[in-house]
Amino acid sequence: MAMLEGRNLRKTYRLSRRNSVEALAGVDIDIEAGEMVAIMGPSGSGKSTLMHILGLLHAPDRDTQPEAELRIDGRDMTRLSDSERTKMRASEMGFVFQSFNLVPTLTALENVALAAEYAGVPGRIARSKAREALSAVGLADRAEHRPMELSGGEQQRVAISRSLVNQPMLLMGDEPTGNLDTKRSAEVLAMLRGLNRERGQTIVLVTHDPEVGDACDRIVRMRDGRVVGNERRAAPVAPAVPITIDSLVTVPVSA
Repeated sequence: MAMLEGRNLRKTYRLSRRNSVEALAGVDIDIEAGEMVAIMGPSGSGKSTLMHILGLLHAPDRDTQPEAELRIDGRDMTRLSDSERTKMRASEMGFVFQSFNLVPTLTALENVALAAEYAGVPGRIARSKAREALSAVGLADRAEHRPMELSGGEQQRVAISRSLVNQPMLLMGDEPTGNLDTKRSAEVLAMLRGLNRERGQTIVLVTHDPEVGDACDRIVRMRDGRVVGNERRAAPVAPAVPITIDSLVTVPVSA
């Protein structure tokens, strides 16, 4: 059974009474447990909209024929209430964005712990889990620093740590390397590939970066709101930095 299944996913944004934009025009997609998949396409192709729907941040249009279907781990997601969607995102999904989305007034530890608290984890346990998650990305010694005191690469590693703190079944990234230079991008990609290989983490990445696509198991290509290609990578290109989780803890990663 696929970890994630979508059928006839459509999304139309109403700009005014007479104008609208069809962001998704009927997408079918399957993602197996343990896959690392890149969703690629030009700007305006619908790839970010698709990720937002798969990640329960937005809902697909409901007045379509045939009706939209979305299942995660075999469970129907199309009929969830807003509170149920929020709970699902908090406890079973992790998100990494291009802009990091860290709270500037909180330390790295507090940012990561906050995600655990949103999922209902008590404060002391949340902080303990946050320390473990920061250690897993090599940032144990930066736990008490605020985002402005961290480099871009370190901030993205905090964001990855935050996405992992609740041990989600599904991790999603929207251009997670987009604000990083080549070296830091390779480090972040290596972490994601390592999580996928070492922990069997299912990862879906929206990206323009062909190097990200080359490191994934499969590339789903989009154009004009539709899937136009599905390329399985016979041998994903390994990032040129260490990829195991243990090495991320014991080998310093440059900030």
